[in-house]
Amino acid sequence: MARVYRTIVRGFVDLHCHWIAGIDDGARTVDASLAMLRGLKRAGFDTVMATPHMRPGMFDNDRAALEAAFEAMRPHLADPELPAVHLASEHFFDEIVFDRLLRGEGLPYPALGDGKPRRRGVLVEVSPQAFPPRLERRFFDLSRAGLRPVLAHPERYQPVWKDDACLDPLIDAGACLLLDVCALVGKYGRAAQRAAEKLLDDDAYEAACSDAHRPEDAEVVADAVEVLGERMGREEAERLLRAGPRGILGLSE
Repeated sequence: MARVYRTIVRGFVDLHCHWIAGIDDGARTVDASLAMLRGLKRAGFDTVMATPHMRPGMFDNDRAALEAAFEAMRPHLADPELPAVHLASEHFFDEIVFDRLLRGEGLPYPALGDGKPRRRGVLVEVSPQAFPPRLERRFFDLSRAGLRPVLAHPERYQPVWKDDACLDPLIDAGACLLLDVCALVGKYGRAAQRAAEKLLDDDAYEAACSDAHRPEDAEVVADAVEVLGERMGREEAERLLRAGPRGILGLSE
């Protein structure tokens, strides 16, 4: 079958990428950061969010540390071959980070453009083994605080492998689901791939992302984007890669 995205209009928005150098388990060096961004631009992403981990005990990053790391990268970003970049964070959803978010000390997505969303999206992840207790109530609390939970890579969580109905209360609480597109090419194993395919068929995702950590991930992302287009059709793939992310950021089409 011919690949779908060889001549696609550009403009993808990547809501989840670990390109800032030396801050978490993503890019190790500035050169790796820039190579990753160039690769994602070639794959069609004109805008890439930095979403370094905020995970106490593993990546002890707070808002100030992440903002400083982002600013340290700025002198290296004046290159037309690079996508536009912005800063947010991937928040590991424990009590410490939840309290930070309620106090306004997290890093939600920036609200860009004129179509500002009623609630700012905030990227969250949970343990792959189990959802924390009362997760849907915590999501309701975030919604009341003006934040919309964007759940990173739900297809990689073991409870979803067993029964993806476990996501229904989270969606009812205002969350949206963000596909790690590389799950479609088996990067995380067959269970995650099956879960991603099922959630796609159920129209459960609002957007798709790269979750790139290293320069070589960009080639995998490019292949996965093409698989997404072949499976779902061009219109739906573009919704997940462009219109959906833009809506989360408050950008009109």
